[in-house]
Amino acid sequence: MQLKTIFNHVVDYKPFVVDKVELIGEMPDRIEITMRCRGNGRAMCSGCGGRCPGYDRQSEPRRFDFVPLWLIPVVLVYTMRRVACPQCGIKVERVPWSDGKSPLTTELKWFLAGWARRMSWKEVSACFHVSWDHVYNSVKHAVSWGLAHRDLSGIESIGVDEVQWHRGHKYQTLVYQIDAGRKRLLWLGPDRTAKTLLRFFRFLGKDRSQALRFVCSDMWQAYLKVIAKKAPQAIHILDRFHIMQKLSRAIDLVRAAEVKQLKADGYEPVLKRGRWLLLKRPENLTDKQAVKMKELLQYNLKSVRSYLMKEDFQQFWQYTYVAWADRFLDQWCTRAMRSKIEPMKSVAKTFRDKRELMLNWFRAEGQLSSGVVEGFNNKLKLITRKSYGFRTQEAYENALYHNLGVLPEPIFTHRFF
Repeated sequence: MQLKTIFNHVVDYKPFVVDKVELIGEMPDRIEITMRCRGNGRAMCSGCGGRCPGYDRQSEPRRFDFVPLWLIPVVLVYTMRRVACPQCGIKVERVPWSDGKSPLTTELKWFLAGWARRMSWKEVSACFHVSWDHVYNSVKHAVSWGLAHRDLSGIESIGVDEVQWHRGHKYQTLVYQIDAGRKRLLWLGPDRTAKTLLRFFRFLGKDRSQALRFVCSDMWQAYLKVIAKKAPQAIHILDRFHIMQKLSRAIDLVRAAEVKQLKADGYEPVLKRGRWLLLKRPENLTDKQAVKMKELLQYNLKSVRSYLMKEDFQQFWQYTYVAWADRFLDQWCTRAMRSKIEPMKSVAKTFRDKRELMLNWFRAEGQLSSGVVEGFNNKLKLITRKSYGFRTQEAYENALYHNLGVLPEPIFTHRFF
């Protein structure tokens, strides 16, 4: 079967068909496919999309990069017609394989966008001999189409978090759908203010906001106020990861201050290189770290006492009933306040202030998986590393939607992945 016949069967560019196929160069270096319009097909206006009578043809043919065949570049060649549109005037015709002035066919954009999920954008650019901008524009095309065609029905559980995407405290607010049957990035916006989250609820709409059953977030006050206002019927749960992260940060403050104090008093630097010992769970310690931790626990240090309090707090998550969890939380906060360790006392005050939101973890009856939001953020960090940084915030946002948004794709004759 000839390449011309294969191509006409694989793609549907009605009323256009393949006129001829040429192998250029000895290797060959590329495959050129010349297109023509079948019969007297009327051209489509690129402005309004209406069928219009022809006006003339451009003097030089245009070339559009298509999906490589056996790693050989494939180029569509077509001399564009101009149309006399009664509404738009003289316009270049619209062709079914490309948008506007883009030199890439739609199929190649989806092909590159698919590989951009699996490799860094720089690697995709080098592998398929296209520019970085072409890879980015392909991802942007896929994201734009996916956002316009995605289904937003049936959203019952969301997770709200913020990430720092650039040095200088540039934050992004991210909202994920975390329902059991579907987990994806729903929305993102610049900064982490109340106005930012209000924009999300305007995007979601009043009806869908009122249909929410669970909302999971960290302790950022701006988020707490907006969620209470816009989704008061939902059970608002403080994310387990961020609660434990607050304890870990308190321990780090205690350790840093105690290291300085021991050095100033001339004592043995027993806490030197001990940061990760105090932050890790016992079951995650290496054999060498376990031995050092056993030695460290012999000392009556504030860092050690803070570590033991953090490990004791892990029992909180083992309770089934709200009343028992409430009792444990009250007892733990009392012990922390009596410890005379200021960072731990600060944590206890925060826990008492956010008591009801913490207990909502148990009221949700395990319907939300712990750490789902943080799992998304770990993927986000990997995406950033794979893409070798981003030139603009727009590129960063498109990369996140592309990898985490579970966006739909059009149905092709041939699926690339």
